[in-house]
Amino acid sequence: MEISPYYEKKVQCLNCKKEFPTLKVRSKFIKVDHTETDFQPIYADDVNALYYNVFVCEHCGFSFTDDFTKYFAPGVQEDLKTQITEKWVHHDFKGERTIFQAIQAYKLAFLCGTIKKEKFVATAGLTLRLAWLYRSLKNTGQEQRFMKMSRDLYMESYSNEDYSTTQMSDVRIMYMIAELSRRIGDLENATRFFSKVIEKQSHGGEAKIIDMAKEQWNLIREEKARQA
Repeated sequence: MEISPYYEKKVQCLNCKKEFPTLKVRSKFIKVDHTETDFQPIYADDVNALYYNVFVCEHCGFSFTDDFTKYFAPGVQEDLKTQITEKWVHHDFKGERTIFQAIQAYKLAFLCGTIKKEKFVATAGLTLRLAWLYRSLKNTGQEQRFMKMSRDLYMESYSNEDYSTTQMSDVRIMYMIAELSRRIGDLENATRFFSKVIEKQSHGGEAKIIDMAKEQWNLIREEKARQA
């Protein structure tokens, strides 16, 4: 018997506390061919683990990822009830997802994360993944739109340092601001933040990201020279 790349997992909704099933990808089926300069994983076969990062509660509509905190500020659950649950039309996200269902799930999670006042670093990650999904559909307009949203949210996270308790390092967050700025044509911020990353090389660690920053910084220099 052939093993399915997917398995069903029971998840408890952070909001309504009810359980619902969701699909996850077995790790041995996750084969990354290469990674883009903004860390988009390009998978070697048809199994795309990105499609299953978001959990969509079938009961109340609350959508979230592992990066969401369990804490709800006072009043937030009332806001979720009026803005999400009361408008929720039962959707089934528990089967295999198409790219369009994945996009819908990420947009729901972004909306929920915004209402819940999740950390900027978490909502930046959601908009970044939306940009990647639109990139794979070759929808440049939406890709650019979500890259800019992601860059702005990473900037907010960087100034508030709300990433400090997460796995995101300051080198990585500065790199993301720089690379997304480069991709949306904001060469001034790209240059500024790539320089900040490169300045960190004397501190050791994250050598790969520092090398990537140097490469991208050279690309910008060539681009500016061509425009001059």
